[in-house]
Amino acid sequence: MMGVFGGTFDPIHFGHLRTAHELLKALSLNEVRFLPCGVPPHRAQPVAAAAERSALVALALDGHAGFVHDDRELHRDGPSYSVDTLESLRGDYPDVAFCLILGMDAFLGLPRWDRWQRVFELAHVVVAHRPGWRVPYRGPLGEILRTRRSRQAAELHEVDAGRIFVHPVTQLEISSTEIRDLIRSGNDPRFLLPETVRNRIRESHCYSHSNH
Repeated sequence: MMGVFGGTFDPIHFGHLRTAHELLKALSLNEVRFLPCGVPPHRAQPVAAAAERSALVALALDGHAGFVHDDRELHRDGPSYSVDTLESLRGDYPDVAFCLILGMDAFLGLPRWDRWQRVFELAHVVVAHRPGWRVPYRGPLGEILRTRRSRQAAELHEVDAGRIFVHPVTQLEISSTEIRDLIRSGNDPRFLLPETVRNRIRESHCYSHSNH
């Protein structure tokens, strides 16, 4: 079973990596595949160019068993819709079950996604739950949780798609926005992200004043 972890990763940091590590173990995944978003359809455009963000992800994952870098969204025109990515993955891996990894904030916005109900035909949805968020009990998400929610990770291995699993992950108070702000103000993001990523950012100046 493959974890599918998309995002702008602008830049990738230890919060992303810790979440992926915990879900890799808790769900007995074969791998977690990181897919940097090319053109995000539901948020402001990233600060760093897509190719640079993808390079940072590749550096962060290097040498970590179970983590895979996948840049397919960068080679597709138009907005990077998750349903298109899942359909592409299904074409490449027809016999693999997928777990789409979302934060609770992304999950709450799921009904606004393009063809969002199609997602459940292609994958399970795993919600990385942090303190401060509440699982919805009303509206379309409340209804779909009542019919699709699994209480045990093992249940995800029994069918190929269509389940929702909410799993708590370690709260790391790190955000890409705060890292970018640190860098712009001349401060050092050491210990917030992998050293290889920090060095690449320093060399490329992708979050310096010249980019704003």
